[in-house]
Amino acid sequence: MARPREFDEREALIQAMHVFWSKGYESTSLPDLLKATGLSRSSLYDTFGSKRELFLAAFEIYRQERMRVLHGYLNSESTAYTSIQGFFLMVLEHARMQERPFGCMSCNEAVEFGPHDPEVQQLVEKDFLGIEDAFTLAIEAGKKDGSIPLNKNARRLARFLTVTLQGLQMMSRSRLDMERLEDATSVMLTTLQ
Repeated sequence: MARPREFDEREALIQAMHVFWSKGYESTSLPDLLKATGLSRSSLYDTFGSKRELFLAAFEIYRQERMRVLHGYLNSESTAYTSIQGFFLMVLEHARMQERPFGCMSCNEAVEFGPHDPEVQQLVEKDFLGIEDAFTLAIEAGKKDGSIPLNKNARRLARFLTVTLQGLQMMSRSRLDMERLEDATSVMLTTLQ
């Protein structure tokens, strides 16, 4: 009879996610993962199969949490515009935090894996499309609540916001001048008015 698992699988995935997010897939070693998760080598392999399978599961946890946070922000204020603004101000706040130099895991993996890994590329595309869809809904809501002009094309603006978000995330990981990120965000927000 197999022994029951004595650890929280989701918590192990979250800890693995943080390692992959900060170091990237290739630079993450098995000892890094064992230390972060507190698992033995056999427990890690018995539960997740391989480093790659663990990475894919951890990446999915990242995507789910990212979408939860995004939807929370996009529905947090009295108008869609102020909700979108609040989300981007949070992104800037995270960029200022020295203990969070990770940027965006989807961007990081898009760069690391590039077009050479169709499975990861598909997950990254799914993440970016989910963000675009969420922004599209928020912009449509803004057109209804009067905070975004009716003549704005919601899908095209959502694509612009998605690309801007990824650029901000990449630049924040690079620890570039915050004034540059603040200026870009300010200009981006004017496109919604």
